[in-house]
Amino acid sequence: MQTPLDYLLAYHCAPALAGIKSASLVSCDQTRYPNLPAQIERYNRVLNPRGLRFRILCACGGSRLLLVYREACLERALSAPRAQAMLQAAGYPVGMPAELLLDTLAARLRERDGFPHEIGLFLGYPVEDVYGFLKYGGKNCKYTGCWKVYSDVDRALALFDRYRRCRSALCRRVSNGDSIIQMFCPS
Repeated sequence: MQTPLDYLLAYHCAPALAGIKSASLVSCDQTRYPNLPAQIERYNRVLNPRGLRFRILCACGGSRLLLVYREACLERALSAPRAQAMLQAAGYPVGMPAELLLDTLAARLRERDGFPHEIGLFLGYPVEDVYGFLKYGGKNCKYTGCWKVYSDVDRALALFDRYRRCRSALCRRVSNGDSIIQMFCPS
């Protein structure tokens, strides 16, 4: 049976749920989703064997930031040489498993006002676009979509369209009564 959280996840995290993006981040209002930790525990228990992970990175103000990710995709994205160089420059313990890098990211989210810009690497943004964002301070991008594009606009547009179609398909299934667990762990 689906829950309000299922629709939120389908809308904001569809590409990560479907495995076409390493991770997605969604803010969950604590008053609207008071049982989020218990729900996440259930999702993890059922979906971790399928490679899906759910992790609350921080409770910031009245919200919890929830990261939905594919462990293997995240490991691959964060182990790329240019991603490793950027993470090392930002003070991350490079060469470590993604879970330890996520611990560092979570600590940085709790310590700062705003987002540490390297979060784009965790969310599957192209390294060139994360570098561009840092270099230009979020200005002078070639295109703005799911992220600010500084490199290959055609590749980004194709990805944005793929993400949109994925979101539409998952939201339609949730609207028809399917839950995230039913979609990604069929009996």
